[in-house]
Amino acid sequence: MAELWPGLGGPNIDYISAPPAATWREAQSRSLVLLGSTGSIGRNALSVVESQPDFFRIVGLACARNVRLLAEQAVRWRPGHLAVLDATAATALRALLPKGYAPHILVGKVGYEALASLPQADTVLSAQSGSAGLAATLAAALAGKVICLANKESLVLAGDLVRRICRHRKAVVLPVDSEHNAIFQCLAGRGQEVRRIILTASGGPFLGKSAADLQHVTPAQALKHPNWNMGAKISIDSATLMNKGLEIIEAFHLYGLPVERIQVLVHPQSVIHSLVEFHDGSQLAQLGTADMRLAIAACLLWPQCRPLPVPALDLTARPLTFQIPDVENFPCLNLARQSLEGRGGRCVTLNAANEAAVELFLAGRCTFTDIPRLVASALKAHEDRTPGHQPLCAPDQARDGTLSLEQETRILTERIARLDGQSRELVLAQAGDGGTQC
Repeated sequence: MAELWPGLGGPNIDYISAPPAATWREAQSRSLVLLGSTGSIGRNALSVVESQPDFFRIVGLACARNVRLLAEQAVRWRPGHLAVLDATAATALRALLPKGYAPHILVGKVGYEALASLPQADTVLSAQSGSAGLAATLAAALAGKVICLANKESLVLAGDLVRRICRHRKAVVLPVDSEHNAIFQCLAGRGQEVRRIILTASGGPFLGKSAADLQHVTPAQALKHPNWNMGAKISIDSATLMNKGLEIIEAFHLYGLPVERIQVLVHPQSVIHSLVEFHDGSQLAQLGTADMRLAIAACLLWPQCRPLPVPALDLTARPLTFQIPDVENFPCLNLARQSLEGRGGRCVTLNAANEAAVELFLAGRCTFTDIPRLVASALKAHEDRTPGHQPLCAPDQARDGTLSLEQETRILTERIARLDGQSRELVLAQAGDGGTQC
């Protein structure tokens, strides 16, 4: 049962990749690259690795600027390769490493790509934050790796491209997001009979709040997720429900279901991580403690299931409740759906505008309720502009076109945030008439 693959051979579920090769599944050990090792996912992944000391070998670690923590991790695991954002971070990292340990330090996007495609690594955990993770995910796919994917933006920005590369290079994607990992587990063995998949959402810290309440939300309040300990960006996305919108796009690319068969249900306790409904009306749910180590281990260890240092789930602790999302006060969910229905560059625009708006909010330069308004404005400005469809033989051009549209959208979003009323309408009109075409 543990080795059943979601939807294998079924007409309704076209999973993003085939199962990992038998040599990977049956290996006595795995060699691992962690992209984003100092973030929440990366730290939890190393906790999983620590619990299975004879099974994993760390061959590469990467972060952006948190070189002090990266140095501590590197000293513990002694990988031969490290990667950081720039030369300044590389110099600082090198100074923190002890004598006698001199790993190869890679720098920038090219460095992350090189780390993701190391010949000695069979498994890559893609956990860099935001769109910055796309390049390394593509590099890992092109190298035919087993990719444990925590960077949802890789699919939001370039899901079609990732899918094509996986098919041709025999790369594998295993979903680390707790919701998509839950769907993955529920689908195993019955993927041919799916009516819909149901992603659960906690509702974030402002569940049930009115529009008037949301006008005065502070960054500190928005960062206090009731159930999960996450980074700043994903915490704000959870508060606006944009995270669940991005997960709809991610699910579309992972499982190949049309968007109308991907539903969201608010479940504040975060015990049921997602559900699958079958044609007979029955549903399967995956339950677990709100601890990301469960989903991470399910991917890193697949198809094995081993003991983990995670508290057992207590179903008597509190009642489980469910409700329909409030899309009127949290419009990001529908903005994501609309972007997916439009396809092309709309998902790129959605993600880039949201990243820019979240940064503005955290910096005190816009309000919480401005976030969906800014995203909607950027989508309106770019509704007829896409990065173009690039063939498999030119993944660099496809990636660069995507990143060009993303950068343009971020600039536009920041401009819109500085304007109001008539001036804002003028900017939107000008953006629709000209500018860089991808």
